[in-house]
Amino acid sequence: MEIRNIAIIAHVDHGKTTLVDAMLRQAKALKKEEGERILDSFDLERERGITILAKNTAVVWDGVKVNIVDTPGHADFGGEVERALSLVDGVLLLVDAAEGPMPQTRFVLRKALEAGLKPIVVLNKVDKKEARPDEVLNLTFDLMVELGASEAQLDFPYLYAIGREGRAWRDEPREDLAELFQTILDHVPPPRWTEGPFQLLVANLDHSPYLGRVAVGKVARGRVRKGETVAILKEGNQALAKVAAVYTHQGLERVEVEESLPGDIVALAGVEGAEIGDTLASPEAPEPLPRLAVDEPTVALTLTPNTSPFAGREGKYVTGQKLKERLERELRTNVALQVLEVAPEVFELRGRGELHLAILLETMRREGYEFSVGQPRVLLKDGLEPYELLVVEAPKERFGAVMEALGTRRAEMVHMEGGERVRAEFVLPARALFGFRSLFLSLTGGEGILSHTFHGYGPEAGPIPTRTTGSAVAMEAGVATPYSLHRLQERVQFFIEPGTEVYVGMIVGEHVRENDLEVNVTTAKKLTNIRAAGSDENIRLIPPRKLSLEEALEFLAEDELLEVTPQSLRLRKQVLDPAKRKRLVGK
Repeated sequence: MEIRNIAIIAHVDHGKTTLVDAMLRQAKALKKEEGERILDSFDLERERGITILAKNTAVVWDGVKVNIVDTPGHADFGGEVERALSLVDGVLLLVDAAEGPMPQTRFVLRKALEAGLKPIVVLNKVDKKEARPDEVLNLTFDLMVELGASEAQLDFPYLYAIGREGRAWRDEPREDLAELFQTILDHVPPPRWTEGPFQLLVANLDHSPYLGRVAVGKVARGRVRKGETVAILKEGNQALAKVAAVYTHQGLERVEVEESLPGDIVALAGVEGAEIGDTLASPEAPEPLPRLAVDEPTVALTLTPNTSPFAGREGKYVTGQKLKERLERELRTNVALQVLEVAPEVFELRGRGELHLAILLETMRREGYEFSVGQPRVLLKDGLEPYELLVVEAPKERFGAVMEALGTRRAEMVHMEGGERVRAEFVLPARALFGFRSLFLSLTGGEGILSHTFHGYGPEAGPIPTRTTGSAVAMEAGVATPYSLHRLQERVQFFIEPGTEVYVGMIVGEHVRENDLEVNVTTAKKLTNIRAAGSDENIRLIPPRKLSLEEALEFLAEDELLEVTPQSLRLRKQVLDPAKRKRLVGK
């Protein structure tokens, strides 16, 4: 059977996963009742509406098997993108016909061009009122030129599409995806492979409770059968393993086969000890393939066991040893992550961005882990700091405030388009974006759109005021009362509500001024000299601001920690005792 291997790449929310749904349905590999965004099976993916993990599926069209890899659009999950591109021979680049190329479009396209892959451009969502497909097509061509595409890559086929309706066409509108499938068959080359002893590069890992570790990759040479022995080639050493089962993809399922096809994307069960980047090869010819190259991390944070007065109340796994075991397990599949044990039970997590690390922390808390994390910080490289390309879009009347905020964060504008909504591109230090997303949404009344991707390294930009407010810190332990919160709410935007238990040193809100403020939120109103119940003032509280995990990380100052448990997110000072904190400040 002929094979085509293709990855679908795009900026976040340009419609990759929805288009894959339509392709599966029209190829009769997915039933209508199976729902939407079926490949986003990870709970956090469904909640956030983004793809985090690259996933494989396959359809048969006109007698040809088409392996489809759905990839993340967010640059923080670039490790997933790089692994996906090692499996395929062509890419389907989706671009929103209204928004045009965005920062993550640039990121994923650059990776595809560097891998020598020729794109098929799909101008999606052409039914939008503000769609401008021909202009966006030209912008995409210009972007490819800027990224150094070859002449062959620049001679790309393109189609117009409404992925949500399962329609794509080249010249005249159609009611199906037949032209898209035909374009894939015509323009994506069959996989390159050679006859000879078996060889495969491990691009992904899975686990079967019955068969053990499952290694996923594209067969680069030869074939492998169930029961055969393969060599696991690591950097500098080699081990042997017996293949318990060979699987190929069919729709959303893995189907067991007796023998792999050359060039196919397969899953081999039972290969204990295999890691991402290893080569599986015939013991008669143990020749390693080049390992996967992954971009270096740009952001780090420190993770430690929870040491607050509430430690151990809510978590199932609370010790440093349990955290270490979980992080070591994560390293097997998360190739863009680095973990260093900088001191006993103190771990430095290094990732591609705040979101990359926040997804790991959120996953761990849902699994029952409890821990504390410090303020994220950028990683320097040869004395240079990472810079980001930021694209913002905001209503014209609110854009001035955005410009002013970015100016204080040392952002340099490189492009701007006017109109009722202003769109502008900036280059700025990566650390300038810490805490900016919530400020941006506030400045634009929730109407702004913001996205960014790694731009490169540059000279250190000096001090950047990423936070202009202080913390309101509890000075007494107890339960927060409405009376206390009401007295303080003019000066403090609270993160807690009445009835919340607090401890000394816990951050209960944001002080409107730059300095920290010690507050007592546990005081109850004295019930003396009350003439009548009705004469007491009616307490009206401003609703508290509930922080997500990413927002809490952005809020952290250098001397603060985020306490993460399965049920709670609590901000706190590293030093809880106020007297000790004052002595440290004095030093």
